[in-house]
Amino acid sequence: MLNENVMVFLQDNLDFWPHLSADQQSNVIAHTSIARFTKGQTMHRGDQNCMGLIMIRSGLLRVYMLSEEGKDITLFRLVPGELCLLSASCILNQITFDVHIDVEDTCELVSVSSHILSDLMTDNIYVENFIYKRLVDRFSDVMWAMEQILFMSFDKRLAIFLVDEMSKTHSTTLRLTHEQIAKYIGSAREVVTRMLKYFSNEGIVELSRGGITIINPTKLKSLL
Repeated sequence: MLNENVMVFLQDNLDFWPHLSADQQSNVIAHTSIARFTKGQTMHRGDQNCMGLIMIRSGLLRVYMLSEEGKDITLFRLVPGELCLLSASCILNQITFDVHIDVEDTCELVSVSSHILSDLMTDNIYVENFIYKRLVDRFSDVMWAMEQILFMSFDKRLAIFLVDEMSKTHSTTLRLTHEQIAKYIGSAREVVTRMLKYFSNEGIVELSRGGITIINPTKLKSLL
């Protein structure tokens, strides 16, 4: 049985909720579950399982693609209040590639099962619109990641990443290793290290063990 806080979270994040019948609302509640994952876990691996719709209550997830050679490309990260459908390829034929999802910070998820979503999409146009709108939003994130990797200079890509992290964390001190940054932006650690040293020499950042402090945000943003 879902507690009241989870019920509120569910209704706040499902725009189609007011357009469901009483029976449909009951079915969604009956097929919604809470899951908790610890940091470092892989909660979804390619096409091994179909998780349906997942919504993040707390924690941080990384969604990425993995090549046969073991190289990965981060597509986007999920923070509290966000949701993901790319793990629901079993009900969405438009998803023709497999994604992996790792837990980067211990998280709590609200999950709506895939088969109830499939039924609702067939019976309710508001649910169908909701699903496809969220897919479009996520594919925009994927295309943005690809655009950066394929067409942008590395200094600009790194600057974009650091500015985004400042915005997300509301802090100029970022607790990230060079290895983590390389993974997020699809590069090699050595390349990240060289560019961060360049930023440091230019008076943009200050480097420390396990962290980066943005000391000149204005100059950093001028690189965008």
